[in-house]
Amino acid sequence: MMHDFLSNNRDELARRCRVKVGTRPGRSATEQQLQDGIPLFLEQLIQTLKIELSPDPMASRLISGPADGATALSAVGASAAQHGKDLLALGLSVDQVVHDYGDLCQAITDLAVEREAPFEVDEFRTLNRCLDNAISDAVTEFSYQRDVIAAEANVLESNRRVGFLAHELRNLLGTASLAFAAAKAGQLSLAGATGSILERSLQGLDRLITESLDDVRPLVPSADLLGAFSLAGFIGEIYEAAAMSARQYGCTLRTLPVDGELALTGARDLLIAAVANLLQNAFKFTRTGTEVRLSAYASGEYILIDVQDHCGGLRAGAAERMFLPFTQMDRNRDGIGLGLTIAKQTVNANGGTLSVRSIAGEGCVFSISLPRRAVLA
Repeated sequence: MMHDFLSNNRDELARRCRVKVGTRPGRSATEQQLQDGIPLFLEQLIQTLKIELSPDPMASRLISGPADGATALSAVGASAAQHGKDLLALGLSVDQVVHDYGDLCQAITDLAVEREAPFEVDEFRTLNRCLDNAISDAVTEFSYQRDVIAAEANVLESNRRVGFLAHELRNLLGTASLAFAAAKAGQLSLAGATGSILERSLQGLDRLITESLDDVRPLVPSADLLGAFSLAGFIGEIYEAAAMSARQYGCTLRTLPVDGELALTGARDLLIAAVANLLQNAFKFTRTGTEVRLSAYASGEYILIDVQDHCGGLRAGAAERMFLPFTQMDRNRDGIGLGLTIAKQTVNANGGTLSVRSIAGEGCVFSISLPRRAVLA
């Protein structure tokens, strides 16, 4: 079995990866990254392979993510995103992110050939899924952090140029004011030397203002920070209010850990109501004795808030109609069919999107996507 092979050879695989990473041209790494990064991924891969042999193989998705490329919170994704962020801090390029995971795949393949270790086709599929999800999340976070750094650099450059502009404007305005005061005090004609100084100063002001108009850029990041609030606190408040409601429906509500540094902006109370509507819908239709899962995480430039139930999945064509007003998709006719409509309108009004996807035989995942904001201090 692949998980036995990986468990028995994890030290050798980690050593080979460290050698590849350490000798690759242009690749520098801290000792902690070399010691921790690959072993962590190997452990997650081993756990995934073991769970997929258990009576509940789909539980492995919490560790390694889905196989269809859909965005979802997973342990592999979280550690891969941190890896991508760390590589950016070292000044490396995105291709180095991909190569790091490619090194591990090559090390596993090479050692398996040397040891003549037989693997099942499904085990190779699991390995590929874990690598694909890790690479995707690492590259996504790398790209987002790189864009944030570039945006901050642009803001600093804009501020520097504004500072020079203000300095020049003040000098010209000061000269014009002195010339005007001298002309006024001495009742001088503006056709003389004093008038010429005043005229040149006004012309200089006009020139600077005209040239600066082409360089004007709104400082959007600064404006966004004004309404930023903690994502972790947001989810925590929702959980406290919804956990009791879940018990009344005969199910449980589970939240996954939220990065304490993530932030978003918007009408907080209305967004809480939107997520509450999704949770009430999940409690209503999930099977008795199952759990509803609430997760919130970053994916590139977006914050995703997922509500997953165990209703068994949607009928064909249901996803396209369920956000329409007064639409009720089940024999349970409690309510008037406006909860999902209101939730979607609220999310759209805050610059986000609300979508649903069905997992056949398992349930539905309602996903809110909102713009990601700067990290809270």
